Amino acid sequence: MLKAGKVRALGAMSGTSLDGVDAAVVETDGRAIFGFGDSAYRPYSETERKVLRAALGKWFESDLSAAEQIVEQAHVEVLGKFAEIDIVGFHGQTVAHDPRGRGTHQIGNGARLAQELGSPVVWDFRTADVRLGGEGAPLAPFFHFACAQYIGATEPLAFLNLGGVGNITWVDPAKTSPEEEGALLAFDTGPANAPINDLVQERLGLECDRDGVLARKGKVETGALELFLDDAYFFKLPPKSLDRDAFADMIDLVRELNDADAAATLTGMAAAAVLRAMEHCPTAPEKLLVTGGGRKNPVMMKMLAAALDCPVIPVEEVGLDGDMLEAQAFAYLAVRVARGLPTSCRSTTGVRAAVGGGEISAPD
Repeated sequence: MLKAGKVRALGAMSGTSLDGVDAAVVETDGRAIFGFGDSAYRPYSETERKVLRAALGKWFESDLSAAEQIVEQAHVEVLGKFAEIDIVGFHGQTVAHDPRGRGTHQIGNGARLAQELGSPVVWDFRTADVRLGGEGAPLAPFFHFACAQYIGATEPLAFLNLGGVGNITWVDPAKTSPEEEGALLAFDTGPANAPINDLVQERLGLECDRDGVLARKGKVETGALELFLDDAYFFKLPPKSLDRDAFADMIDLVRELNDADAAATLTGMAAAAVLRAMEHCPTAPEKLLVTGGGRKNPVMMKMLAAALDCPVIPVEEVGLDGDMLEAQAFAYLAVRVARGLPTSCRSTTGVRAAVGGGEISAPD
């Protein structure tokens, strides 16, 4: 189905922050990255966002047809802009994630996208990993390994994605493959932007605390921060993963604070979760490369830089695109799935054996 050698893969990501759909092209053979192509973004309208928010936490028996239609149509609109694509990686929209309970639930039908786009689509990336005992998340680490080699890294480094939930990937680029023992360690750090977004949406009707303007005016309430860090999640050894709303009571911890102090405290909680996560790295990383929306929050970045011994820098400083890295990851993973290569392993999700997850749908 897929030609040999280098191909042009198109990936898409609709994250837990519910801002919109990112789409980006990667040139790869499923192992090495040869280059990056065009990218595009399709924001969700506020009306669409409300429907998607209402779907969060819902499982397979729920009627999520309205939300699913929004997800599929948004992806068709943005992915249809690209030409000369060999394969598409479609993550869908995660609405619920409970790997040790009911599993993982992403909405969006890749078979429909294949028909609409006229290209083979790889989708449902997480189910196989969960079925084999894995967390099903995070899935970008194999791509992070390829990125580390693409930028010519020689010493261990870490990628920190600050989306709705935070996740970290520690990489040893000296290893020959991502599934090799000691090549990767990855897990969710804790909540990141989602609680901050929910706070400013609830109180001020805003999408996010853009540029950390609100948090900059406030101060961190240390009592609330200490209660947050007492959560059992921070005492679990990785691999481990979270649902977007796993820390929903964070909002209650700042309920009595004014807007600025509440935003500052939630930002401090996200940063403190990362500091706890760094304690699990096999060795201290040479640098921490930050991707996702959180890297645009100078308050968050300042908190991390002040507390860590290594440089904390946005991925743009090494030539990568922090807005599109997750979309690029699913382009890369789509090629791996099509070529029968693993997309996760014990050190990234806790899965019993290295596994390639994903269903492939071809157009008629």
